Amino acid sequence: MGRVTERRRVIRLRDGVVSTRPDTLVAEEPLEIRLNGRPLAITMRTPGDDFALAAGFLVSEGVLGSADELANIVYCAGATEDGSNTYNVVDVKLAPGVPVPDITLERNVYTTSSCGLCGKASLDAVRTTARWRLDDTHAPIRITPETLTALPDRLRAAQRVFDRTGGLHAAALFTPEGELLDVREDVGRHNAVDKLVGRAVQQGLLPLSGAVLLVSGRASFELAQKAVMAGIPVLAAVSAPSSLAVDLADEAGLTLVGFLRGTSMNVYAGEHRLALPTAVGGA
Repeated sequence: MGRVTERRRVIRLRDGVVSTRPDTLVAEEPLEIRLNGRPLAITMRTPGDDFALAAGFLVSEGVLGSADELANIVYCAGATEDGSNTYNVVDVKLAPGVPVPDITLERNVYTTSSCGLCGKASLDAVRTTARWRLDDTHAPIRITPETLTALPDRLRAAQRVFDRTGGLHAAALFTPEGELLDVREDVGRHNAVDKLVGRAVQQGLLPLSGAVLLVSGRASFELAQKAVMAGIPVLAAVSAPSSLAVDLADEAGLTLVGFLRGTSMNVYAGEHRLALPTAVGGA
């Protein structure tokens, strides 16, 4: 465990000078997630926070929603290589009475570090499985543009492994006032979000109705889905959202912000949670 980085020899060219040196790379290994002993999914991830990753994945799948629905998570002792545990297989055991989804050959999914649950998720699926409504009934939040624009620098300052490798995505939870609550890094942006959500469900903090989620890359449908499933009302990204992410945000009542860079941003949905100045111009 703890194989967050690895060292590799690299040939370096700088200003016509060739040299060799060791380079620090982010580790990427497969993690098989089993549910009550049966294989469910495989994701490529950066080792670390594997139990939180598995729990967060099950939140996004609509299987888990609270700590009391989770019995335990363990590494599978039988997953060995040369007699040593690889720590690349975890088994999630649900508490007695918690419904177990139908796991068939068609249901099993392979997730990559770039695309999340490709081809599986749909607007209808999220609508029918989301446990919480993002309607601001119980915990309305408001956030200023000035607070939002300060978040990317705070996230970047908290990325410890990125400083050593330059190869990790990050996701962070903030309060509406801009206080950093938690941050996770991973080779996959959706894994980083799952690690955040998994830690929250293990601590009994769902729904995260008073939190702002910031991701270091683009806002894909999968990330919007994960925010909705965890009850997070605001998702901000430093890059672009996808069209389906915007559709989901509109349908679910999620505030979706993209291209959050410097003092600029695009608000694609849920602008009622932002203290915006009076709009000028526009098409």
